[in-house]
Amino acid sequence: MTFVKQIDDSKRLYFRQLLSGRDFACEQPIAEQMVNFVYLIGDRETNEAIVVDPTYAPSELLEIARTDGMTLVGALATHWHPDHIGGDLFGNPLEGIRELLELQGLRVHIQREEAPWVKRMTGVSDSDLVLHSGGDVVQVGEIPITLLHTPGHTPGSQCFLVQDRLVAGDTLFLQGCGRTDLPGGDPSALYRSLTQVLAKVPDSAILFPGHQYAPQSSASMLDTRKTNYVFKPKSEREWLAMFG
Repeated sequence: MTFVKQIDDSKRLYFRQLLSGRDFACEQPIAEQMVNFVYLIGDRETNEAIVVDPTYAPSELLEIARTDGMTLVGALATHWHPDHIGGDLFGNPLEGIRELLELQGLRVHIQREEAPWVKRMTGVSDSDLVLHSGGDVVQVGEIPITLLHTPGHTPGSQCFLVQDRLVAGDTLFLQGCGRTDLPGGDPSALYRSLTQVLAKVPDSAILFPGHQYAPQSSASMLDTRKTNYVFKPKSEREWLAMFG
């Protein structure tokens, strides 16, 4: 896999990390309980932005972007679970990409393996989705976002590399990683995603996870590799003994 050359202009990159139940959806108890992160990524010169995992309160996320002078032109979904894209969460309906599409004319970028799961969970159609493979690049303004296919938590889980930031969804947290005992989970695939795909992400990159499961909201990949117990097994066999 070859990563696209990033623009060397940190002032041009628009990047916001928003915590559900605190920064938006403050009156949504499930949002507060699940502590999801949503991300806004864009180009300050073109005023275009993409939202990552827009669940709970899409209208509020649109307004946050507008207040910052940004227009949402697309969405990225890390995976199909309803706390990330909306849908039914144990009998609780959550707003997400379907409601966002009703508010704003845009499309949702996903890994092609995730398409049937996303459509089943949210009711969106094929025309609402842009299907990708690992290594594809989504451009927002002049800011390239490299899509990394990291199956394991779900078949089409993906992470996003933009400049020196890795938005990892539920593939990797500061402590721990995504579960593999839910529909579509695969512990062997997650091991390969962590040890092969994400191995190409430099130690200097900053990890931004899909949930705040640690006191910090981000950490370097170097620190994460040193302290996160998911990197302790030395082989897939050891990994499966611990996490399979």
